Amino acid sequence: MAGRFLEMFRPLSRFMPEVKPPERRVGFNEKIFWTALALALYLVMSEVPLYGIGLGGEDPFLYLRVIFASHRGSLMELGIGPIVTAGLILQLLAGSGMVSCDFTNPSDRSLFTAASKVFSIIFITFQASAYIIGGVFGEAVRDPRVGIIVFIQLIIAGVILMLLDELIQKGWGIGSGISLFILAGVAQNIVWSSIAPTPPVGDGKSFGALVALAQTALGGESLLKALVREGNLPSILGFLTTVTVFLIVIYFEGVRVEIPIAYAGYRGFRGRYPIKLLYVSNLPVIFAAALFANVYFFSQLFWSNYNQNNKNFWLNLFGKYQWVTQGDQRRLEPIGGLVYYVISPQSMSEVGKDPSRALIFVVIMVAFCIVFSITWLEVGGLGPRTVAKQLVDSGMQIPGFRRSERTVELLLKRYIPVVAILGGIIVGLIASVADFFGVFGSGMGVLLSVGILYQYYQLLMQERVAEMYPALRHVLGG
Repeated sequence: MAGRFLEMFRPLSRFMPEVKPPERRVGFNEKIFWTALALALYLVMSEVPLYGIGLGGEDPFLYLRVIFASHRGSLMELGIGPIVTAGLILQLLAGSGMVSCDFTNPSDRSLFTAASKVFSIIFITFQASAYIIGGVFGEAVRDPRVGIIVFIQLIIAGVILMLLDELIQKGWGIGSGISLFILAGVAQNIVWSSIAPTPPVGDGKSFGALVALAQTALGGESLLKALVREGNLPSILGFLTTVTVFLIVIYFEGVRVEIPIAYAGYRGFRGRYPIKLLYVSNLPVIFAAALFANVYFFSQLFWSNYNQNNKNFWLNLFGKYQWVTQGDQRRLEPIGGLVYYVISPQSMSEVGKDPSRALIFVVIMVAFCIVFSITWLEVGGLGPRTVAKQLVDSGMQIPGFRRSERTVELLLKRYIPVVAILGGIIVGLIASVADFFGVFGSGMGVLLSVGILYQYYQLLMQERVAEMYPALRHVLGG
């Protein structure tokens, strides 16, 4: 039975917008269609400017754009940030036992979904208000009528994005809408940073790294000028780092420990239970990104409203900023306080200016990834005790050991906590250090993209096999 907390959302669930789950089996091609449609709508909204604001201009939240799939001045100004924050908070509350919810009970699942929607709408409303009141849009919203129109647009766009995610997760599409939008945002950033043929900026070359390389070669200049470019412009070093990070993460995705198992009901039938090195996947990075993003978001809002001269001692501890101009774009650059150490240096030149900042950022990132990895073992139902119960309940045992939960749990304790910590260290190092070399789409973005691509590959293969061999559908969970 649902706890008292979830029961509070039962009356509200009747008024929440909802995508009905399919009442029939949705074919593979139809799932591809709905997934592509959701992606197309997201991309269109990313290019539609907010009425009264317009695309481009000063971007105080430049560092958050890739991770939260948001686009400055468009209907996707907020991106998936409010939805992700709401989902993570509820998942933590449910996984820690603070909120009682039985996910095997359809009624509880329905109430949990309703609670997620309510929280998402609350966060969308709060963040839209904060953007307007906090002056993120500058002089454009000084007219209250324009502010109200922008507020309504942000609310509608946020709700549409929430429903697109629900459309995919309810079985009409493949995978998760949130993952799909993150992947699309990172892919856009990588492609734009690689081949954007925009007018000359900064060093007199086009914005895209590969285009700038060609212009350098045709101009008879030293290719070293394209290797590292001033002003944090996309460079060949960043392009090579992006490819390298992709290959490294793909390699680590395949590293695993395989424990031999046998089916107690089928004598002699054996298999292997894989424990991946990246056991909790990219979740630690998502948690860390959400935490750092909120530090950045609130510190910037406080600075914009109360501390633009950087003279308030207490607010300086939270974050100090200054405006920096790069080409035709202005952005807020952290120069002190807590936010300075949770935002990664974006190039080797920045690392060279303040090595201690780079070192502290790496330590903070790795530490939080380890903490979140260990926490998610129990919160996400991935701990040795839970896995042992699942294996025994499924009729499996480990050859040479007694068939009991306690025995299997003790064996799994040798591996699962260790790989969770190692996985947290690895993803933390990749997500932090990659940014130092100017990786396209940010280290976090590339790391998340590889994990999402890997998950989509597995899902597509499962869907394809289930389509070709319907008898295997119940085995694949389709």
